[in-house]
Amino acid sequence: MNLVLSSFGAQLTAKNGLFQVQTSEASQSINPADVRTITVSKSARISSEAVLLAITHEVDILFVDGMGQPKGRVWSVQYGSVSTIRKGQLEFLYSEKCIPWVKDLILKKINNQIALLLAFRDEVADEADRRRIQGIISGMDDYRSKISKAEGAVISEVAPSLRGWEGAAARRYFEALNYFLPPAFQFSNRSAHPATDPFNALLNYGYGILYGKVEGALIKAGIDPYVGIFHRDEYNRPALVFDVIEQYRMWIDYVVVSLARQEVLDEECFQTLDNGAVMLQGLGKRILIQSVNDYLGEVVSIGRLTRSREVHIEQDAHQLAKTFQNALS
Repeated sequence: MNLVLSSFGAQLTAKNGLFQVQTSEASQSINPADVRTITVSKSARISSEAVLLAITHEVDILFVDGMGQPKGRVWSVQYGSVSTIRKGQLEFLYSEKCIPWVKDLILKKINNQIALLLAFRDEVADEADRRRIQGIISGMDDYRSKISKAEGAVISEVAPSLRGWEGAAARRYFEALNYFLPPAFQFSNRSAHPATDPFNALLNYGYGILYGKVEGALIKAGIDPYVGIFHRDEYNRPALVFDVIEQYRMWIDYVVVSLARQEVLDEECFQTLDNGAVMLQGLGKRILIQSVNDYLGEVVSIGRLTRSREVHIEQDAHQLAKTFQNALS
């Protein structure tokens, strides 16, 4: 269970070894063994007793802002073999295995984007639009080929080219998404902070949820999320999270496109500020959070493992920790 405290005045306390959730409408007792993560928005409160109970059961606590972006977290000191793995991270950055790892990461992202476009393409009624979508897919495939052929001695030599091809493929991908969306959710370009339309507001909030999951998985595996490999290191920016998250972004894209196509989110789910920024509001947040958590909780087969998508993220993080450790040998 992913426990989300997003409603105004919601409180999480602890009593007799159980979490106690209180809202204006109801109260509920929850066994900590049934909780994987706790997300707390600025409108909710959590007691120190609840924090200590979460730490005891290694339940990740994430604090987010009004746009769903992670701002802080509490975790157990027992997570990971941090010093060894961090040394391996730095060694890996300058090893011969780094460039293939980065290329594989980007290719997974583009492969997943193309898979999503193919999944929705046949539902487009207009034949000319289907051809346009296929043309976009072909263009993305060209960038995929360029990435596969890139070579260099260290990642810094090829990173600018890889970023350029990745960004170009992403622009074509977001262009194609409009063919699947009803008019109310179509957008002119990808807008991150702030969003300038409802679709991007949903994407940004969904990516915020995913950031929290990926960062938590890296921390639990003993990996330093601030030591990046492909994305540039910047002050107070978890660069490695931005690396690792790329292969999972399509999961959020799929959920958001599906919600937009189902037209379950009306105007009341969004607020447009004076500066033109579009914010997701209460009901919209609840629908999106539930939809994302349901999707990440769905059991799927990836490679040889059949797990929930969220557990796949954690398994991948542990495998990455082993990769970093092997860099020291």
